[in-house]
Formats: sequence, C-alpha cells, structure tokens
Amino acid sequence: MLVATQPANKPKSPAPLVKRFLDYLFIECGLAGSTVTAYQRDLNEFWDFLIADDVEPGDITMDEVQRHLIALQQRGLAVSSIARHLASIKVFLRHLFAERVLRRDVASLIESVKKWRTIPKTVHHSQVDALLNAPDTKDEFYLRDKALLELMYATGMRVSEVVDLDLSQINLKLGYVRCIGKGRKERIVPVGRAAREAMAEYLEELRERLLAGRSSDAVFLSRTGRRLDRTNMWRLVRKYAYAAGIDNPLSPHTLRHCFATHLLAGGADLRIVQELLGHADVTTTQVYTHVDEAQLKRVHTQFHPRP
Repeated sequence: MLVATQPANKPKSPAPLVKRFLDYLFIECGLAGSTVTAYQRDLNEFWDFLIADDVEPGDITMDEVQRHLIALQQRGLAVSSIARHLASIKVFLRHLFAERVLRRDVASLIESVKKWRTIPKTVHHSQVDALLNAPDTKDEFYLRDKALLELMYATGMRVSEVVDLDLSQINLKLGYVRCIGKGRKERIVPVGRAAREAMAEYLEELRERLLAGRSSDAVFLSRTGRRLDRTNMWRLVRKYAYAAGIDNPLSPHTLRHCFATHLLAGGADLRIVQELLGHADVTTTQVYTHVDEAQLKRVHTQFHPRP
C-alpha cells in the first residue's frame, strides 16, 4: 500500500519513485529547476490520488489516469492545466515502465490533450515605452531596474533565463547575450543599443555597490547583493506597470510576448523569432502570428465598407 509522506496542508517531499524520476529529469535530461518543480507539483497530486484509491505503482492503468483527469476537471482546472498534468503523468508512467516498475506500458495508450490556443496577452508599443521609462532616476535601484526591463524586452528572455544570467554570458561590446534555456540548450540573442547602454551603466555604476565586497557571478543583484529571484522580478515589473499607468495585468512573460509579437508585426521571419525565443518547435512560435490575425480582423471590421 502507498503511504503518504506528509500532511496535505504542508509542502510535501516527493515519494521515492517520484523523486527518482525528478532526479532523472534534472540530472540526466538537464531540465531547468522550475520545470522539475512543476513536474513535482503535478505528480504529487497524482500520487495522492493513487494513495486515496489504494493503487500500487505496478498496477496503474488508464482507468486511474482518466479518473484523476476527471477529478481535475471537476475542480475547475483549465484545459491547459489539465493538459500539463497529463503530460507530466505520461512521461512519469513511461519512466516507470522503463524501470520495470509498471507492468504495462500505459503511457503508450495516452493521447495528449489538445490544448486550446489562446492569444498571448501583449501591450502596445507606446505602453512598453511607458513601462521602460517608468523607473525613477532618483531611485537608488534605478540603474538595475532600467537595465532589467530593457534587457527583457530587447531579448525576449524567460524569467528563469534572466534570473540565472551570469556575467560570462553577456558581451556588450559585440552586443549579444548567451541564453541557457530549457533543457540547458544555448542560444545567442542580439541586444539592442538601448539595452546595451542601460546594462553598461548598471554594471559600471551600481552592481559593485550592491556586491559590497562580496563575490557573485550573477548579473542582476538584490539590495543585499544576492542573485535577484523570480518573485522580485515579478514585483518589479508589476510595480513599474502600475507606475506607467498600464491597467492590464503585466508580468515579465508579457514582455517576452511583446518581444515576439512586435518582431513579427515588423516583418521578422517566423523561424528567426523561433530561434530567438528558444522554441524547439515552430508551432509554439506560431501562436504569436494569431495576434496579428486578430488585429487584421479588428481593422477589417472597423474600416471595410461591408463588414
């Protein structure tokens, strides 16, 4: 019989089989820590479901998987969230079968949930300009925050990529940044003039003061000289979005969406944008073309004599 590790109201450590799988993802597959954490959350829920049904790991069938998905749906989870859960479970079950824990290859019977494509939330060029100009020059962290916002919009980097960015990954003289993305895949992204200037000013005038004699490879530092974390990045973007008078919810990932959308709207090739974003599949990048299609439809409806 499966045994729960900790009470449900406390953060749980993964069960041994789940932990082995997570270690495999992190060490052998090279997935990012945030991705492994997402797998852990999903699989902890699935493990709890198996505990409640008194199901041994070797006896998992499609019936358990389907009932778990139905339970997620009844909780009101979005289709995209259920699809993520299913993807996590499928990879986990494939691993259990390969490890000869699972008696049948249940993963081969699972079809991926077809996710609804949603248009990424973006803001207009003028609103991005307002956001980038929102940091107050009198603020003690102005140079850092200005550089941070400029770099995110200039490169379309993920939050995790910016947080993990080290000095060795940037070359302002040549104007590029070396991103370490999902699966530890590297890509080179050009950095525009405005972002280069903001980064140079921050590195020369503020970063050393934040270090206060300590040593760190991190590019972006907190007030205590430690590597800036994801939570602080979200807070900073929200703070300056509010200061810029942007009513729409805005996050660091919104700047990534804006980066891609504005490039495509300006005539950039889809494959080039795919490379800049670090997408393994071009279909992931194609969602940004839908934004332009939506804009075309609005313009057509507004101006065509027979809408």
